[in-house]
Amino acid sequence: MKAIFITSYSDADAAFETREIADPEPKADELKIKVEAFGLNFADVMARRGLYNEAPPLPFVAGYDFVGKVIAVGKEADESWLGKRVTGLSRFGSYAQIVCTRQLAVVEVPEEMNRAAATALGVQYATAYHAACQLTQLHKGERVLIHAAAGGVGTALVQLALWRGCEIFGTAGSPEKIEHLKKMGVHHPINYRTHDYEAEIKKILGNKRLDLTFNAIAGSTFKKDLKLLGSGGRLILYGAAERAGQKKGKLATIRLLWRMGLVMPILLMAKSRSILGVNMLKVADHRPERVREALDALIELWKEGIIKPEVDGVYPIDQLAEAHAKLENRESIGKIAISWEK
Repeated sequence: MKAIFITSYSDADAAFETREIADPEPKADELKIKVEAFGLNFADVMARRGLYNEAPPLPFVAGYDFVGKVIAVGKEADESWLGKRVTGLSRFGSYAQIVCTRQLAVVEVPEEMNRAAATALGVQYATAYHAACQLTQLHKGERVLIHAAAGGVGTALVQLALWRGCEIFGTAGSPEKIEHLKKMGVHHPINYRTHDYEAEIKKILGNKRLDLTFNAIAGSTFKKDLKLLGSGGRLILYGAAERAGQKKGKLATIRLLWRMGLVMPILLMAKSRSILGVNMLKVADHRPERVREALDALIELWKEGIIKPEVDGVYPIDQLAEAHAKLENRESIGKIAISWEK
């Protein structure tokens, strides 16, 4: 099979190399899937830059989500999966024509679901669902801040928050994305490049406070978000995009942590606030049943029309570097998928 390796920590146009390697074989509880398309996630950008600690050493095949058909099963896996079109999560390795992953990490998808939408369920929507419906619960009338609300996970969070009847504050970095947030139904879109989102939210809320913030940025936004939370508020951290664009090394990491500041657990208790972290690789490793529950629920929500993955584009495999650069430069809206088929 063909697989795309990251061979250096560099810009997208210099990082990838296509290689012919042996097909992987499924372990006992795994499925072997012929990949139709795979999705891009910001964690892929971090891995390409050498800023993602979970990534294997160079050279490695990146990728966490995919859509394709099951062509073989492990000796302990359910044979009824054979021939089914599925989407799900892999622990790296989806930038390939064939991927193997645990049967608990996939769900059958309808034939009418397009490739990009299907890949969006695997990581972005599963992350959003875990954060908003498993790790905590969104309640009607809650005031919710969603950073990078026009991105893949952000879009999913917006749709889930609207479903639960929340008041949404969403940040984005361009006029086009702000207009997109308005069309999605975000009540208070804020351009973080032209406005201080903390000041804008305080102006809107007055003496009130946020109930929830979904933060994929970390760094300086972390302290701001904590200040915006009221009693019973929850800060859910699922990324560190502020680390992107900086050099690899301990010094840059220390700067990121310094900007986040010191958190005193006793003060969290006193003010009844929570900080919750999400790493879907760890969830899949240690609680794979949670992934299956999320994927099953998302398929039903899609059938009911409650969620509708936004698609930025489906790129052919020879435009992987271009698509990666678009994601890294925060120029995309919704999910980017890469197709092996033209």
